[in-house]
Amino acid sequence: MDKKTGPTENSPCSADWRELMYVITRGIGHQHSGRTCGQDTVFSDEDWTGFVMESRLDCIVVGAGIQGSAAAYYLAANGLQTLLIEQFPLPHSRGSSHGPSRITRKAYADFDQLTYMMNDAYKLWTELENNSGVTLFKQAGMLTVGKSQNPSIEGSVRYMKKYEMPYEVLAKEDNRKRYPMLNFPPNFTFMIDKDAGVLHADKALLAFQTLFKKHGGEIKDGEKVETVSPGDICSIQTSKGEYRCRHLVLTTGPWSKPFMSTLHVTLPLRVIKVIVLYWPEKNKGEYSLKRFPTFYHENAIGSFSVFGTGSYEYEGMVKLCLHEGPEVDPDTRDFSDQSLVINLMSSYVAEHFPGLIPRPSIVESCMYTISPDRLCVLDRHPLWRNIIIGAGFSGHGFKLSPVIGKMISEMVMNKPVSHSLEPFRVNRFQKSSRL
Repeated sequence: MDKKTGPTENSPCSADWRELMYVITRGIGHQHSGRTCGQDTVFSDEDWTGFVMESRLDCIVVGAGIQGSAAAYYLAANGLQTLLIEQFPLPHSRGSSHGPSRITRKAYADFDQLTYMMNDAYKLWTELENNSGVTLFKQAGMLTVGKSQNPSIEGSVRYMKKYEMPYEVLAKEDNRKRYPMLNFPPNFTFMIDKDAGVLHADKALLAFQTLFKKHGGEIKDGEKVETVSPGDICSIQTSKGEYRCRHLVLTTGPWSKPFMSTLHVTLPLRVIKVIVLYWPEKNKGEYSLKRFPTFYHENAIGSFSVFGTGSYEYEGMVKLCLHEGPEVDPDTRDFSDQSLVINLMSSYVAEHFPGLIPRPSIVESCMYTISPDRLCVLDRHPLWRNIIIGAGFSGHGFKLSPVIGKMISEMVMNKPVSHSLEPFRVNRFQKSSRL
């Protein structure tokens, strides 16, 4: 018998074999295109590979953004036969995980558990660097600015003290001395999170996917999931085939709300388009990452925050963005009007960053999926416990992705989960999340 095609014309195919092949292919939902030669059914390479893989899938992960790729990696690393499905051809810029960089930091002013989780995230990012041989993190610090007695800064300092993280609060008279390229009122507080810095986003995503495949995982990109049939064994119909698995992980990013509704879970998520803006320096190097670290200003424009990175990704360009944007349909995001955001940010840059030309030279975009409390949804499906939902990461999921991915893998394997799931439960949205 040929290892790839099963029985051939030179190896008689018994009735028992034909029946077994029929049962297997019907049982896993695989529509083969084999041809019949007399009494023998000859399967193509694609058919044979398909049913071998599908007949032993432990888990399918839908969505190959940073959360899904991290989860798939940890599942495969723990020996689970895992398939990662992505609707777009990889790599792509249609979701929330693309781009050269993301800011990372340890302290969260308003939620203790995220600060604790970030401690683990730093360790796991280092582990991923070691395992992949790729540099993924650039330590640069993060400057947070705000009015005196700013709750965000005070909360961050409180948690950094609690977890013994290095930080510095500048004396008011030192603000301008340390950062002469900035223009803020003299009563502003400047606080530096010394462990913060830049994650190389595209490289991080690729590292997870590369190691996932190294551990035996398979990625099917350019393949959209059309239907999910839940049960003890889940059946997934895509644009190209059908697959079955014992566990299903749904990390569908901006498409989470409509996708989950097909499984009778309504989540109060909204999708926004964040306009990523790069502003040219008047004098090259004035805002280099060595002189000007990553940046955060809460309530910078009304109730909206501004974040950014010194000149690093594109030479002579400083990234400064509004941490908000127009609400969009993820399938038609490019039709949204971004002029209001650009105008607001141009005025902000002109006022506070005198060394930058207040007209962006590069305009990119990214989508955030926002929950009402800005915490993610990480939970089992209320009815089908073998389906795990990861959604609504609200603009701070990338830096947490190694922890989230590891937690998802622990849930799949029914192991103790590294961090409490209580803040992330589906049922916390009592009035707006229902079966």
